[in-house]
Formats: sequence, structure tokens, C-alpha cells
Amino acid sequence: MSRPERLVRCTSGVAAVEMALVLPLLLLLICSCVELGNSFLDEHRLIKAVRDGARYAARQPIGLFTGCSGDPGGTVVADTRNIVMTGLLSGGNDYLPNRGSATINVKVVSCSTTTQGGVYTGLKNGSGTAVGAPVVQVSASVPYTPVMHAFGFTGAGLSINATQQAAVTGW
Repeated sequence: MSRPERLVRCTSGVAAVEMALVLPLLLLLICSCVELGNSFLDEHRLIKAVRDGARYAARQPIGLFTGCSGDPGGTVVADTRNIVMTGLLSGGNDYLPNRGSATINVKVVSCSTTTQGGVYTGLKNGSGTAVGAPVVQVSASVPYTPVMHAFGFTGAGLSINATQQAAVTGW
């Protein structure tokens, strides 16, 4: 057998060639899974933080909610933002990724259509009609920070959003 025939029939490097062909696809698949997991984790953190903020705002004194729309009174907005961003009323460590760039809104969006008693007695909308419980809405938007930014994926323009509503129960 001549040398070219032996070279064509040799299979000793086939596994290395196959691995070189499949490796980019395998790395893309692994990196995509890591990035997807990171985005789910960041979204879960934001949803939990917004839910905690709405729960906090809804348990503030009913007197701070003077109408069926707009901002609640007192320090409800600032305190709720602290709860969403840090998990603590007085502030603290970052709870959300990119919290410095986060947009957090706290507002009263509506009142229930039925008149209720208890703490809701005497609560009226802007036109003087008696209403039920005000509903507070907390929403947040945080820019997404990818894990793979070192490889050129900047995530520019991507953000994670969450919104939660809760009826004010006051005390």
C-alpha cells in the first residue's frame, strides 16, 4: 500500500476532528443555559422584591391613602422603594441587581367599587363618593446584567419588569 492510501485510511485523529466541529455548538448551548438560568434568577428576585414592597405598602395606615389614585402620603413611597431595592426598611445591601438603575413606582391605582365599613368608613374618592379599599400598585424595571458580558453579550436594552397590586388593609 502506498503512503497516500495509508493516510486516507488512517482514523486515529477522527475523534479530535469531530470534537473540534461540535465544540462551538456545545459551548453555545452551555452558555445559553447559564444565561437563561441567570435571567430567571434575576426575574425571581425582582418579582419577590416587588411583592414584598406591595405587601408593605398595603399595610400602612389607611389615613395615608387619601384618594383612589396618585401617590400615597407620608413616607410610604420612599420606604417601599427601600423594601424593594434592599429588602430592608432602612436600606442595606443590594437585593436587586443594578439597583442604582432601577425604576420603582408606588401609586394608588383604584378603589374597590363596594363601600365597606371598618377602617374604610369615610373614605371618599375625588368626587366625594364613598368607596371601598384603595389598591396600591408597585412596579419595578431593572436593566438586565448578563453573566456572559465578558464574551461580548452586553444585554443592552434588556430589562426585567415586575408589577404587583395589593388592597390596602391599613391599621
